[in-house]
Amino acid sequence: MQRASMPDTVPGTAPFPDTVAFPDTVEMPVFGEASPSELFEPEAAELPQPVASLQLRQEIRRARLHRRLLIGGGFGGLYLFSLFVFCLVGAVGYAVLLASFVFVVVAALVFYALYATSKSKRKAEKRLTGPIAVSALAVMLVDVYFAPGGRPIFTTFVFLAIAYGMYYMSRRAMLLVCGGTLTGFAAVIGMHHLALHDAELLRAELLSLFLLAITLPGFVLLAGRVRQLHSALYKAGLKIKNIEESARRDPLLGCYNRRFMVAALEEQKRLADVNGTPLCLAVIDLDHFKRINDEVGHLAGDEVLRSFAGVARQNVRQFDVFGRYGGEEFLLILPHTPLAAAFNTVERIRDKVEKHQWSADLKAPVTVSIGLTQYSGAESVLDLFSRTDTAMYLAKRGGRNQVVVQEPHVELWQNTLT
Repeated sequence: MQRASMPDTVPGTAPFPDTVAFPDTVEMPVFGEASPSELFEPEAAELPQPVASLQLRQEIRRARLHRRLLIGGGFGGLYLFSLFVFCLVGAVGYAVLLASFVFVVVAALVFYALYATSKSKRKAEKRLTGPIAVSALAVMLVDVYFAPGGRPIFTTFVFLAIAYGMYYMSRRAMLLVCGGTLTGFAAVIGMHHLALHDAELLRAELLSLFLLAITLPGFVLLAGRVRQLHSALYKAGLKIKNIEESARRDPLLGCYNRRFMVAALEEQKRLADVNGTPLCLAVIDLDHFKRINDEVGHLAGDEVLRSFAGVARQNVRQFDVFGRYGGEEFLLILPHTPLAAAFNTVERIRDKVEKHQWSADLKAPVTVSIGLTQYSGAESVLDLFSRTDTAMYLAKRGGRNQVVVQEPHVELWQNTLT
């Protein structure tokens, strides 16, 4: 390990020749904005920061759970409140209200337990939607049997119960639920007639059944159409997401491209400023790549680039951000990483590249020169990149196949392996 003072520029080179990618007028993509697919079927977005995808998945699961609890709790609360109002005017007995309250609470606890203990929350949500809707319809049918005066509540809330399942139940399933509801209500009417022999009640209930029979199927068909539109919008969102993903990937290597890396570096600098966490940047350049192209041709040179990108991606952490800056030059962003740990990562990459089994057509082994530095907290992205780029050129001038580390405003460390 040798120490070297930090020169202002690399001899024989222009000051920071490759920093034109950071003009002030560049419009950076905003991280964290939801794509159309995420708005309707949220997935963990790929963010270049530690455990961001895990945190996002957890937040999405919590948001989905809260949404379902809010919808289910709101539905149950409104239904119980409606029963309470009918109790106040004497249309429904308090025993019915109490029984309904107990059933709603028990059902909510059971379904919550089934959802919370499921490994796949999305599958659980889809699987439980039908039983929840059927349970709600069943308790309403029981209530209207014991309290005929609560019939207006049943004929109103039946639409809410069916609407609850419209996004996850097929049209056929919804029609079956609709048919079962009408059959159940017809059975309640028949039992009322046999037990009460009330002609006026029979006439009112038959009219309610008639209205439900002609409106529920139409409502189900309309709900199916809404579901189709939702599905089409979701698929369009997926296509947009795929296009966005392709736009930020290098078409040859599959790693991130220059535009995305610039945006990622801007974002990671912002996060480092906000959170006070360490941030390191490495510039990696393949040694004598022009000679490789001259020896084996550009197609073989492209294969060397692909192989190197594969080696590098296998030796970085999940939350590190690796991408191609241009030609044979690559960037590696290491968030939440102090300089010593970042050095271990890039030194491992350098070692793996040197020991990789390259094509026998190559006359010399492929090696890389790496410049590494840590964000000082008081510099622009341009300055950070420029210091790292300069360190990489010093690695070139010092004999290549080495890592040059520049500690901010202190000194340069050079690991010479030749």
